[in-house]
Amino acid sequence: MSVVHRLTAGWLVDHLSFINQCGYQICDSFAYPGDVTLNMSVTSTGDCHATSTFAATSSSRDGPIPGPGDVVETEGKTAEKRYVFREEFFDISKPHIAAAPEEQLCQGCPEVNLTEVKAISNREEHQKGTNSGIRDSVASARKKRKRKCMFNQGELDALEYHSKVRKLIWEGTLHLVQEGLKSGFLHRASAELSCRKDIVPGHLACGLAELCEMAKQFPAVNESDRQAVHVLDDETAIPEQDLLSCVTENNSNYAKIVVLMGQKYLVPPKSSFLLSDISRLQPLLDYKKYDVIVIDPPWENKSVKRSNRYSYLSSWQIRQIPVPVLAAPNCLVVTWVTNRQKHLHFVKDELYPHWSVKTLAEWHWVKITRAGEFVLPLDSLHKKPYEVLVLGRVQGDKKEALRKSEDVLPLPEHKLIVSVPCSLHSHKPPLTVVLSEFIKPDVECLELFARNLQPGWTSWGNEVLKFQHIDYFTLLQNQN
Repeated sequence: MSVVHRLTAGWLVDHLSFINQCGYQICDSFAYPGDVTLNMSVTSTGDCHATSTFAATSSSRDGPIPGPGDVVETEGKTAEKRYVFREEFFDISKPHIAAAPEEQLCQGCPEVNLTEVKAISNREEHQKGTNSGIRDSVASARKKRKRKCMFNQGELDALEYHSKVRKLIWEGTLHLVQEGLKSGFLHRASAELSCRKDIVPGHLACGLAELCEMAKQFPAVNESDRQAVHVLDDETAIPEQDLLSCVTENNSNYAKIVVLMGQKYLVPPKSSFLLSDISRLQPLLDYKKYDVIVIDPPWENKSVKRSNRYSYLSSWQIRQIPVPVLAAPNCLVVTWVTNRQKHLHFVKDELYPHWSVKTLAEWHWVKITRAGEFVLPLDSLHKKPYEVLVLGRVQGDKKEALRKSEDVLPLPEHKLIVSVPCSLHSHKPPLTVVLSEFIKPDVECLELFARNLQPGWTSWGNEVLKFQHIDYFTLLQNQN
């Protein structure tokens, strides 16, 4: 199960398990006795609600059709393949920066005042600076630039917010970690392991965002001629123009492998996606209305500008996202927010009111190691071991909202999602299971600015297939 433990404070989530439960088991195509052809496909299992079956066509009904648990033989050999997400991307064994012993999670929840937070920050800066001679030089240069004030306004706002949520995060995480240690999901001994830093092959940065930019140069397609939906069939290669101009849908119970620019991507069952930038949203607007919309905006910040990891949007551009057009009545809207208070205030005070969304709750995603430690000191001034989710509902027809809210629990004001994070940048934990208590079953779900796909969801973004690249997965093969 992707939810390992559920307590009043929130959930301990196994992100890696969720990916692998989406079902990436493949059976090669071959002739089955009685001229039954089994198409290459991926069954879906676990809590993603897709049915595990074999697709079969037959000209003869002699002999049984193999079921999902059967081993299929051909010429005396079985052919069974299964893809699993590479485990090393979740091998977070040690904190990025170790907290002092008195600040560690297992020591309880000490009260920390502003002076102590500053001391923690100084220790953290010293530890980072001693990791290399270059960092020492940079740290020395920074010390020469003295501030007039100890903290700027943004840092003061962040400290004030942190002081409000700190105890909830500490105590809730402690309870969930204790359960994880009892069950064996987390291991204190993991901290003694060396952290592997596997380098992602360079070809995985295969230019999806650049392709979306190039798509603007494609000849315009008349509305009457434009294909609304491209349904994946057994052909894996898709012309770039088709993929970029309409929603691509896998409506089977099996995953498909698609080839784009010579690269292979795994598409889970019962999923759909649109690969485009924000200027090419029309196919999505024509597709469906959604009961759940999760948004992970590319927020503008100094780190993104320096690293040039991905393009970012200004607050004004984020306001232009047509959420009211995409949303069904009483739609649940969830927005990932960085720890900059400027962004949090923008979402709650400007963005949600602009979209007619009423803010109902703030949750936190807490990142821990496999040993149950925070990946960063909780009181770090530079980065926090948690991120914020702002949840709200679209306001509209009150009768329709009441009808849709029947038999659904109200959103609690605060919950924690605690997990070992993926080392791949911005690979967020799944919300499918944790949101299930607060939405009706079989609703339409959409993720905006997605970088991966999920069964039962529509995903959009200019890197929407990024983490579906086949090289992020390991092929397990069993030949008997």
